[in-house]
Amino acid sequence: MGAPRVVEVREALIVEAALPEGALVGLDLFWPGRDPEPVLALRRGSSVQVWLNVCPHAGRRLDYAPGQFLMHADRLVCAAHGAQFRLEDGACVDGPGRGGRLAALAVRAGEGGWWVSPVSG
Repeated sequence: MGAPRVVEVREALIVEAALPEGALVGLDLFWPGRDPEPVLALRRGSSVQVWLNVCPHAGRRLDYAPGQFLMHADRLVCAAHGAQFRLEDGACVDGPGRGGRLAALAVRAGEGGWWVSPVSG
């Protein structure tokens, strides 16, 4: 039989059904040998944006409960400190951390959904 084959996984698949059109969705992505990576994803048509679910100002999760996000004027609001982020580009435009931005993950469309690369480290 031989030794088991080792395969390095570099991407995680988000299936199309997991991302309703226009909804901000909280997910945990898994890569072997790593802790689950909490992310938030937004689908607009065939385009998907994925960011770490971490406020760049305070290092805390952005949701107030798992997968539940505060919104104001089409902006994501950090539940801990009130920083506001544009969903077009992840830029912090109001509150603490203004001028910063959410950490975006690389996304590519593929069969059945979107492939996301982990943050290095």
